[in-house]
Amino acid sequence: MADPASLPQHEEAIKIHRDAIDAIDSALLRLLNERAEHAQEIGQIKNAQTIWRPEREAQVLHRIKADNPGPLDDETVVYLYRQFMSACRALEKRLMIAYLGPAGTFSEQAVARQFGIFVDAVPFANLDEVIRSAEKGQCDYAVVPIENSTEGAVGHTHDLMIGTTLTICAEVKLRVQQNLIAQSTTLDNIEKVYSHPQSLAQCAQWLAQHLPNAQKIPVASNAEAARLAAEEENTAAIAGENAAVRYRLHIVASHIEDMPNNTTRFWVLGKEMPTPSGRDMTSLVMSAPNKPGAMYQLLAPLAKHGVSMTRMESRPVRQGLWEYHFFVDMEGHCKDVPIKAALAELKAEAPFLKLLGSYPMSVS
Repeated sequence: MADPASLPQHEEAIKIHRDAIDAIDSALLRLLNERAEHAQEIGQIKNAQTIWRPEREAQVLHRIKADNPGPLDDETVVYLYRQFMSACRALEKRLMIAYLGPAGTFSEQAVARQFGIFVDAVPFANLDEVIRSAEKGQCDYAVVPIENSTEGAVGHTHDLMIGTTLTICAEVKLRVQQNLIAQSTTLDNIEKVYSHPQSLAQCAQWLAQHLPNAQKIPVASNAEAARLAAEEENTAAIAGENAAVRYRLHIVASHIEDMPNNTTRFWVLGKEMPTPSGRDMTSLVMSAPNKPGAMYQLLAPLAKHGVSMTRMESRPVRQGLWEYHFFVDMEGHCKDVPIKAALAELKAEAPFLKLLGSYPMSVS
């Protein structure tokens, strides 16, 4: 090995930093394994009880963001910690997560965003099967889309939430980047564009400007659209990068969504409600009595107890004509005093009320 004194000045400076990095890597490896050992000890103390605690992970991620001095940005730090917590969880058990398939959908991305890569993501053909798999214990949790910032609520998910025995354990907010993908590398000769109806709607202006004569064909999922584009000539699909990689397609145009902050929100469903994390959401569904001022009377308890309602969505009741269920999201946990008091009053007013879950807010 050459004497450091004989190295050019810049090479000597590089060696000093590399030696420091090697020492830090050794310390990091020791500390990461030490942390994993503590996680294993906690798992043994819990004696195979609930492995995933979303409220605890949310608290850790919020603390890490608050303590982050840089130069790594918060998003990068959160991503790295999610992966390590995922690996630690897998030491106890590799979770099985149901999602709306096939592979390559934004739902699959939502699974990875919430649970990290050390899980088994299991695709199902429709939302009914996704939820049923978690109800029956075939999968540990189910990830379902609930709303999009551009196209609004996913009606079928709302309808299924009324009857399911599962509770909301967490929410995932996924920035949706839509891409036009195809076998070719140009827009020339593209005659058909496949995609999920919501994705077609989210890219309507771009399609009208760049492919006005192409036939727009809705399909069950963006991944299915990518599969068709891989099989048919003069065809494109709107999908994410994962689908392009999986089906070996070129990204002809990226970021083609009409709204730059297009985001889809997902719920994670399971069998146990998380305890308060300090930054929580509560969701419920209720009906209103058929009398004047009914909705005012239902919303009054929230205002009375200072509860902040962030969303209200109506869905028609399947068994009744011109009757509706109202889905409400509010800030806080059902064990918090204000929400607990508001829920007690709502139960006395609403003909039907179901608490869908209290869960930590999404951490990004």
